[in-house]
Amino acid sequence: MAKRFDGMRVFITGASSGIGAALAGEYARRGARVALAARNASRLGEVRQSIEADGGKAIAVVCDVTDPPSIDGAVAKTVETFGGIDIAVANAGFGVSGPFEKLTTDDYRRQFDANFFGTIDTIRAVLPHLKASRGRLGIVSSVLGRMGLATTSAYCASKFALCGLAESVDCEFREHGVSVTCINPGVVATSFRSVDNDNVLHSERVDPAPRWMRVPADKAAKEIVRALDRRKFEAVITGHGKAIAFIVRHFPRTVRALTRLLTRGKLNAVQELKRGPH
Repeated sequence: MAKRFDGMRVFITGASSGIGAALAGEYARRGARVALAARNASRLGEVRQSIEADGGKAIAVVCDVTDPPSIDGAVAKTVETFGGIDIAVANAGFGVSGPFEKLTTDDYRRQFDANFFGTIDTIRAVLPHLKASRGRLGIVSSVLGRMGLATTSAYCASKFALCGLAESVDCEFREHGVSVTCINPGVVATSFRSVDNDNVLHSERVDPAPRWMRVPADKAAKEIVRALDRRKFEAVITGHGKAIAFIVRHFPRTVRALTRLLTRGKLNAVQELKRGPH
């Protein structure tokens, strides 16, 4: 029986874990050939082996989105292997957190280098191939790209920037037959919150997000694949994410007032700036 994405060629950054790995698995199960792009070669290998064990087709292409030549190389390898790209998902990123006064300008630059400029360089690399295939582009932002929270200013700023980028390039790329989907996940059960401000994973850390809010990555991946397939512009992922986005959009003053009330006098108790060992 033919599968929905039989023969389609998919390129995903940040594919070694979390949403990226789940997306790769979902596309592969539906018949697509998937290029897994990320920095960690061993974890990429594990994801590739898992996909192939289930009968899927995948290649691993090591790259760092803060290094444009490595992105170009990963895309070139994908095109050499698959003959083109039909779907690209710019998913790589991490979160810098901490009160504004404890963050440095370099913290903000590092956050934007990965989350924002890394996405821009990814888009530049894949765009000619998406134009050739009249394909689909996914830009992974966040629900926190639509609302700000205390101690997340660096992360929120980078994700707000991605939402603005998506809104703008959608108008341009649609003229070439390329759809843009701005993907705004809520809380997904991944290792994302175990990564420190230097983008180093600490697997021993306890996830601070309430268990009831954590949506399985494979469930989020199904929603993302559906939104990209339908060429929707915006996809808010998870039920609580949709609720938050609705409230923020229609009751912004109330949200700001509640946020101030809940954090008043408590910022000193917020977890200190996440730092990994140097």
